Amino acid sequence: MLAKEQLRFKAKVAAEYADLIYNGLWFTGMRRDLAAYVESTQRYVTGTIRVKLFKGNCQIVGRKSPYSLYDYSLATYDKGDAFDQSASPGFIHIWGLPARTQAKVQPEKPE
Repeated sequence: MLAKEQLRFKAKVAAEYADLIYNGLWFTGMRRDLAAYVESTQRYVTGTIRVKLFKGNCQIVGRKSPYSLYDYSLATYDKGDAFDQSASPGFIHIWGLPARTQAKVQPEKPE
């Protein structure tokens, strides 16, 4: 299971990999390096997928993996969950700094 940044980068690697193959560059060092990255990303990919097949359609209805990055106690905001909600204001303040700075320096309607 991959983190957000890994998924984003893997998509770029996949596009580059496809271009190399399309251009006949299978035996290059670059293709081997990209393949090594993809192989590395797959070391935790395992589990069970349940699908629903109906009239030519396939829909994922369940998935389970011992390496899943999803944690229900972090995804909900009930009492007793793992997420410490007191951390939210600081995170929001720091995460919003670039947007606030841009809005201050570059107003919608320049003066």
